[in-house]
Parts: sequence; structure tokens; C-alpha cells
Amino acid sequence: MLFNSYIFIFLFLPLAFAGYFLLNHRKKYQTAKFFLVVMSLWFYAYFHISYLWIILFSIAMNYLCHCAIIRGRRARTVMWCGIAANLGLLFYYKYFNFLLENINLAFHADFSLPNILLPLGISFFTFQQIAFLVDSARGDMPRQNPLDYALFVTFFPQLIAGPIVSHAEMLPQFQDVSRKRVQSENIYRGLRLFVLGLGKKVLLADIFGHAVYWGFLNYRILDGLNTFLVILFYTIQLYLDFSGYCDMARGIGYLFNIRIPVNFLSPYKAKNILEFWDRWHITLTRFFTRYVYIPLGGNRKGLARTCVNVLLVFLLSGIWHGAGWNYVVWGLLHGLLSVITRLWKSLRKRDGSNPVGKAVSVCATFLAVCCAWAFFRADTLGQAVYMMRQLVSAGGRHIYLELATYFQVPEIQYGLKFLGLSDMPCSGYYGLVAFTLVALFLIFCRGNLYEGEESHRPGVFGTVCLSLCAVWSILSLSGVSTFLYFNF
Repeated sequence: MLFNSYIFIFLFLPLAFAGYFLLNHRKKYQTAKFFLVVMSLWFYAYFHISYLWIILFSIAMNYLCHCAIIRGRRARTVMWCGIAANLGLLFYYKYFNFLLENINLAFHADFSLPNILLPLGISFFTFQQIAFLVDSARGDMPRQNPLDYALFVTFFPQLIAGPIVSHAEMLPQFQDVSRKRVQSENIYRGLRLFVLGLGKKVLLADIFGHAVYWGFLNYRILDGLNTFLVILFYTIQLYLDFSGYCDMARGIGYLFNIRIPVNFLSPYKAKNILEFWDRWHITLTRFFTRYVYIPLGGNRKGLARTCVNVLLVFLLSGIWHGAGWNYVVWGLLHGLLSVITRLWKSLRKRDGSNPVGKAVSVCATFLAVCCAWAFFRADTLGQAVYMMRQLVSAGGRHIYLELATYFQVPEIQYGLKFLGLSDMPCSGYYGLVAFTLVALFLIFCRGNLYEGEESHRPGVFGTVCLSLCAVWSILSLSGVSTFLYFNF
């Protein structure tokens, strides 16, 4: 089930909200948790019923491992067996066909590829449960009851595309009785975040997505200028799409009085690639730092070993995102950029903090991230390499009208007709320019939604604007599209 769908907004969410708080109002706290688990499983199984058995098996297996670890008998052995089972499940569903394809290619073999359906969110709930097992073995938590654990894994706002939450963040909130009643201030915060996230997704990201789809489908006819625009549009689309999902997930969490951790913090404002990863997919970076980078030695064993550890972490990050050589290259590119940044910072005697230097650093980081996203989005490694060649060719004098057509939405066309500009020269490009400027303004000039969210109070003007955004977004839901991170 998608957040940006009629069934979720008008049926699922009201039913889940009403049922959960009605049961809590009657002090049936355990029944309310069970109800929320069942609703979350319905949310997950709505995509495909076969997904249900996979996540139920995963939950049961990991909970039994957790119980065995807490009992203290061969705790580390059980932990490693649990990790291996989780990674084995993830490998089969996500990487098995990729392995067979490469064996066929390398050895001229003819292994048939099984029809394996990738379960949504498997990368997220697998890593979340691996972290749970490791923390159990470290003695960081007592034994949890099965209902709390099931809710921890399945809580629907963060089930499909994160964030990758920790037990310390979520379990105490599920157990806190003071969070079992409706809180009007959290309802406003939740609806505000949900509506603004929905607007980012439906009104902006999906518009860029249509142009991006056309551009990557027809990448061979693009010149340098239009290749740059397609890559820029994907960079904007991914930002607005992922940011919108994170806003909506946190908003839904607020409705249930649950604070879901911030996972996205204006990453394109980063001054270097290290800061970018402190702002982009924050909980994934946290997972790799806690459970891979630090156990490997982190930065405690010299600069050379630190660089190797960084490269390994980013290689794993690329593989985590998808089964394809383009993801491997994307991860290694970010690893190399991170290593270069660390080396550069170790050689510098002072930190340049003047405004011009900051602006240059932000622009350089943004362009580097843009180029790396081309590998992330490309269907094949060859496609990404071809687009990079086109990009450096610097050819092209005009923007293709086919690309601009996707920004000629009815709202723009009505506005142009009302202002008498529809017959003006280059009027077919006004939508493209308008959407791009608005998106870049939101990305670079607006503050983050999470800044001051606790103290934000509704005003008449803000409430009216929020209502208009909600109505406009809901009326635009006819062309429903999945969130990009559902693929990972």
C-alpha cells in the first residue's frame, strides 16, 4: 500500500488511527499493539500476499535468536548464525539472479534464472533485525516480549523504506503509557509533515520523474546539455521523492505519538561528501558506522586502514542498494570521494569558512553527487558510462521540446492562458524553468521541516496553505507512482 494512494489516506490510515486509540482508551494496551501489528501486516501484504510469509518467517527466526542470545548459551554463536540466516535470505531474494547472470556471462554457462519476486523493504527490515541481534549479544537490552518485537519490525510508517530504526528509539515509545492517548499537538505536527511530504512527492517529484524516465529511455539521442538536464532532474526527483517519504513517515509516526528518527536533513547543502552522508539516509550511515566501520577498526588504526574501511563500507552500501554493477560503481565512487575528502582535510592546516569558499564547496559537492546519481539510476553500467561521455562532450545548444513537454502540466497551461503568455516564444519551456527553479529554491534556500517542528504553531495563513496543498495533492493522485526507495 502506498502513502500516496486513496485507499491509504481515506481507509487504512483513519481505520488504523481510530482502532488503535479506541483500544488504548479502553486500556486494552496489548490488544492495541496487536491491532497495530495486524494493520501493519495488512499494509505490507497489500503489495503481494506472498510477502507476508517472508516477513513473518523473518520475525519469528530473529525473535527466537534474540531469546537464545538473552539466555546466554553460546550467545555469539547464535548471533552469527542469525546474521548469516538474515543475509542468506536477503541474498537469495535480492542477489541470487544477479550472481547467476554473472556466472553465465563469465563462464558461458546456461543456468536458468528463477522467477524470484523481490519482497519490498527486505533490505530495511533485515538490517534492522541484524542490529537488534548484535545489540542483544552486546547486552544492550533485556529480553523483549514477542508482541513488542513484532511491532518494532512491522510498524508500517517505516516498514517499506526506512528509516532503519533501533530498539532504543522505538521500543520505549511503544511501551510508554502516556503515548496511548490522542494528542492534538501531535496530530497537527503529523498532518503538517504528511501533507508537505505528499506535496513534494505528487506535485513535484513525480513531474520530474516523467522527464527522467523519458531521458534515460532515450539516452542515446541526448546531447551534452540535455544529458546534464536529465541527470539534474533525477537528482531533484530523488531528493524530493525520498525527502517526501521521510516527511510522510515521520508525520504518520506523530499521529500515533511515535517519534520516528530524522533520516534526511538537507543533504544537498553539504560542503563535502562526508557531510552529505551525515545528512542523506542518516540511519543507513549510522548502521554501517556502528556495525561495520567501527568493528573493522574505524579510524583507530591509521589513515591507510581508515581509507580501506571507508571504501569497504561504501562498497557494501552500493551493494545494499541494488543488485547491479552500476550500484557497485556508485558505492565505490562515493567511497573514493570520501577518501579524497579525508586526505584533503588531513592535509589542510585550517578550515576555510568564508562564504565564497562554502558556496564553492556546496556546488562542487552537488555536481559530484549529480554525476554519481547517473550510475545509481542507469539500467546498466554501459548506459551510465555513455551518459558520462555525453556529459563531458559539452555539446548541445537547445533543450529538447520532448523533455520540456513533461512539465506542461494543466496548472501551468491554465496560468499561461490566464496571463496571455501561451502564445509567447518559448512558452513550451516555461513549465520546465518554473519547476526547476521552485525545486532548487526548496532544496537550497528553504530550511528543513524538522527544524523547529516542536515549537511550530498553526496560523490562519499556514493552515489555509496546508489545506490547499492537501486538496491539490489528493486531486493529483490519479497517476500514483511508488517511492523510489521501494526498489531497494
